[in-house]
Amino acid sequence: MEHSAHTHHQHHETHGEHAQHHAPEHGEHEGHHGQHQHQHQHQEEHAQHHGHHQHQGHAPAATWPAAARATLHCLTGCAIGEVLGMILGTAFGWGNLPTMVLAIILAFVFGYSLTLRGILRAGVDFRTALRVALAADTLSIAVMELIDNGVILVWPSAMDATLGEPLFWISLAISLVIAFLVTTPVNKWMIGRGKGHAVVHQYHH
Repeated sequence: MEHSAHTHHQHHETHGEHAQHHAPEHGEHEGHHGQHQHQHQHQEEHAQHHGHHQHQGHAPAATWPAAARATLHCLTGCAIGEVLGMILGTAFGWGNLPTMVLAIILAFVFGYSLTLRGILRAGVDFRTALRVALAADTLSIAVMELIDNGVILVWPSAMDATLGEPLFWISLAISLVIAFLVTTPVNKWMIGRGKGHAVVHQYHH
């Protein structure tokens, strides 16, 4: 009986030592597993951040469709500004020159505003967004306004046409089409150099 009890006691001690030896190993295994999960999560976050950075830095190809979209964007703002300028100039009873100056100013304002709105949506601060919009659209809008108003100036009686006359709208539409055709190659050239709307594209998600 004593021998049996002693044997049982030794077996119990041996089992306790085995449990103590196994517990650290299990703890080490869990710690190693947790470390592995942390490293894996860190790698995934790094990959996601790297992918996001690549997407943000990716510029559109200098294709004609990309240039046409950029020009159409400027054309929309210019058209709104010019029509509004003509309406205000007529309402104030201004002459042709001050009305045209107002229309050009408003064309720039609305042209910049459309680009500015898209950049601000990306969470960029206003100062940075304004700087990007000025760099992206100034040349495009300037060329468009030069061609547009140049056509109006050389078109007989177009400058004297009022908002209620078909000549006003016909001359405006044709001048904008010509401005679009001339400005599109300019935008294509700028996008190819990583400027213009290539910069704006980096802030779109």
